[in-house]
Amino acid sequence: MQRKNFTEVAEFIFLGFSIFGDHQITLFVVFLTTYIFTLTGNIIVVTVICVDHHLHTPMYFFLSMLSSSETVYTLAIIPRMLSGLIFDNQPISLGSCATQMFFFDTLAATNCFLLTVMGYDRYVAICKPLRYTVLMSRRVCAGLVCGSFGTGLVMAVLHVTAMFNLPFCGTVLDHFFCDIYPVMKLSCIDTTINEIINYGVSSFVIIVPVVLVFISYILIISSILKIPSVEGRKKAFATCASHLTVVIVHYGCAAIAYLKPKSENAIEKDLLLSVTYTIITPLLNPVVYSLRNKEVKDALRRAVGRNIS
Repeated sequence: MQRKNFTEVAEFIFLGFSIFGDHQITLFVVFLTTYIFTLTGNIIVVTVICVDHHLHTPMYFFLSMLSSSETVYTLAIIPRMLSGLIFDNQPISLGSCATQMFFFDTLAATNCFLLTVMGYDRYVAICKPLRYTVLMSRRVCAGLVCGSFGTGLVMAVLHVTAMFNLPFCGTVLDHFFCDIYPVMKLSCIDTTINEIINYGVSSFVIIVPVVLVFISYILIISSILKIPSVEGRKKAFATCASHLTVVIVHYGCAAIAYLKPKSENAIEKDLLLSVTYTIITPLLNPVVYSLRNKEVKDALRRAVGRNIS
């Protein structure tokens, strides 16, 4: 009934990177290049894990799920963003906006919980090695992945349902995709309830995984320090280094983006931060796990060797 007091809004118009003026073509080239590397890297990681039986372990199963999720996650955002850099003031219907937000929220939350699952996997491998095959059986691994996706799905439904039950008056979306806060600013009514819902969901998706990962690494470090040999400690730390690097960047960007107080005069900073977690962070996953992981590099060499022969 509340919507009858307002003019019906059928679409939004992205401002995108229009504040950067003539630099948009340069940004297009940079972002397109980065996106190609991201897609290529994630596809290579997933393919190598699938075809190389040496990598058919829980750790790499979770990594392949994370890379797959990152690939779809970027597909929901970046192609339209690249199009907006060439063609200004592109409209998006409310339905398309809700769909984009749904996929973004689902996969972003899924990635947070997948990283937590990967931390748990490292904990079991180092702290309970004799029970590893039982605790990380195929059924358990599949359940953890489904649980991560299911949690992300529920969080996204809460976000999107609350958001698109609002009446909208504004049509100019000061962003390059349908993110929570830019869309919320276009509402005609007070959005306090939505802000509470958003903060609660974001806190759950970010803080709970961070706490679980933190606990996992406290237990991991305490176990590693008990290893008598220096080489043994180095090897144990090496198995965690790639995951820990991705965790710090991923959760750090997410916390700054969704848990920090919102400023009215931080458009450029918010755009830069959004670029970090939609373009840079998805690239980090294949780069870190390829360059810093000996088993993945060995698998790549074997794959290249087979193709050459």
